[in-house]
Order: sequence, then structure tokens, then C-alpha cells
Amino acid sequence: MALEHRQTAPVYAAQHALRVLEAVDSHRHGVTAEQLAREIGVPVAYLNQLLAMLRRERYLGFLPGGGYVVGESLVLLGAANHDGALAEKLRAILVELRDEVGAAVYFSRYDDGEVNIIDFADGPDAPKVNEWVDFRSAAHASAVGKCLLAQLDHKARLEHLSRHRPARFTSRTEIDDRALLTKLERQPASVPTLDLQEYAVGTVCAAIPVTIGKTVACLALSMPLAKAHRLRPAVDTLNERAAPVLLSMSI
Repeated sequence: MALEHRQTAPVYAAQHALRVLEAVDSHRHGVTAEQLAREIGVPVAYLNQLLAMLRRERYLGFLPGGGYVVGESLVLLGAANHDGALAEKLRAILVELRDEVGAAVYFSRYDDGEVNIIDFADGPDAPKVNEWVDFRSAAHASAVGKCLLAQLDHKARLEHLSRHRPARFTSRTEIDDRALLTKLERQPASVPTLDLQEYAVGTVCAAIPVTIGKTVACLALSMPLAKAHRLRPAVDTLNERAAPVLLSMSI
């Protein structure tokens, strides 16, 4: 499956969105889209897309008389219970993504040398992967694991594989270190990482990096093999909607 995407778009959107939020925060009595466009230096048409996303995610509010102000989500994320607010915001985004793509959706990070599934959203019509082998020991076979490892440098990948020796889970699992490292080295950032029944028979998965700064993270989805024909449009939607996740990580 050739699933190529322009992964830079969500990153740039999140970076511009942060600049928008900083600018809005400096205008306590509201600011218009036209003024924001001048201050930030982006076209109004592009800015309007960002503003719509920020209003949808409740990072911005809109005054009755016109003008954008800081919204409820930004206030909550800046409060003392930042971690709890961030977790709630992430969960809401994942649930929305699950409903949009019709598949289980996951947010994962590489923390302290391990694959860590931070949260996921599944449902009766979007079953999650049956974790029959701990994901921390299955980075070589899962879309999440391969996406995270691909963002590391060569030394870190070697160190991870030395601690978690690749094991064969299905007939499609790659267990040769050299082949795995070559694939990870050549994995373009613009192409989703796939798991086509490598971790579990009957399940296909895809993951895209959602990384700002030094945080190594990814968004992923999984679906039964019978729905594999929907994988590409689902990943397209996931990629388009990655900006709110990046944004919540950055605040």
C-alpha cells in the first residue's frame, strides 16, 4: 500500500496556531482576523482555517461584537491541573478522531526507552488491537513501535533492539535486525508506518509522527483486515486532524 502524505502540514499548522494564540493572548479585548493576519504574517484565507480549528477545539472564543479571545481549553491547560486538563483534552480529540475515521485511534510516545500507549479511543464499531504481546516488546512489528523507532537515531534504535529482541508473531513479522534497521533508516517522514498483520493476524494498522521539539510521539489507528480498503482514507483524515494533538502537546 502506497500511502504517502505531507507530514509537515500538521506541524506547520500547530506552529502557526501557537503564534495565533500568543497574539490573541496579547489582545485582552479581542482581535480581528485581519489584524492577526498582519501581525503574524500569514494570508487571511489560511488564517481563517486555523481560527476555525482553534474555535472548534475551544482554544479561542469569539466576542459578540467581533474579535477573537482566549478560549476555555487554553484557560484550562494553563491552570494548576494542567496534566489532568491535557489528558481530558487528548481523550476528547481521540474520541472525535475515532468517530471520524471509523477505527480505533491511539496516541503514543517513546518515554525512557519504551513504547508507551498514552491513551486510545475504541468502540463497538472500532475495536482496538488485542494486545496479546506487550507493545513495549513489539516495537519491531507494530505500526506504533516502528513509527516511534523511525524517529530515533541509529544508536537509540540499536539500543532498543538489544533490549527487546525481535520475535516472530506472524508469518509477516520481520525479525532480522539488519533488515529492520534498514527499513527504519529509509522510512520517509512523509509516509505512514504500516503494520499489515505483522503484530496480529486479522488486523492492519498505520501510524504517523506527531512530534514537536524533542518529544517522540505518534498518532495511530487500527482496523480489522476486512476493512483494509478503508485504511488510506482513514490515514488521510488522521493526518489532516493531527494539528490539535500537536497543539495540545505544545502548550
